[in-house]
Amino acid sequence: MKKIVIFASGSGTNAQRITEFFENRDDAQVVQILSNKNTAKVLDRANKLKISAFSFNRTAFYDTTQVLDLIKQTQPDLIVLAGFLWLFPQHIIEAYSGKIINIHPALLPAYGGKGMYGDHVHKAVVEAGEKESGITIHEVTAEYDKGVILFQAKTQLEEGETAESLAAKIHELEYEHFPQVIAEILEKQ
Repeated sequence: MKKIVIFASGSGTNAQRITEFFENRDDAQVVQILSNKNTAKVLDRANKLKISAFSFNRTAFYDTTQVLDLIKQTQPDLIVLAGFLWLFPQHIIEAYSGKIINIHPALLPAYGGKGMYGDHVHKAVVEAGEKESGITIHEVTAEYDKGVILFQAKTQLEEGETAESLAAKIHELEYEHFPQVIAEILEKQ
């Protein structure tokens, strides 16, 4: 059984979808959910899903090996960033090289980088008059949104599209594709 650890900063809808996708499978399962916010709704979702969950602060993440040690205890085959907003530290990337992925709510390399997350991305895409947007699943590196692109899915922007309506379309793409791409990555390991 392959093990997945999820990092999330917010409400955790993707974390929940991924956990539910794998809960009745015998090839992989989510074993832990970690968050950089002790008030994040993802921790409540983890509790309801009966998944081990912890929160941590900047010091534990960047200046010590506490978070790395916590990850090592579960021996994950894949670390999944699902709405996690902090840049991953080099010591964790090195320990799990090629085994950390992220989802970004735009078609990278456009609309990536520090500060480009959630509604900030959708607003920028709409204001630029883009005809399409989508999701990108990529490997995590020490730079925001610069890792090897593993998968992209697109959606068209309609006349009168708003950041809110685009966000809904992007969420649908995330829910549809992210769990399946994770399964495919694990099958190749």
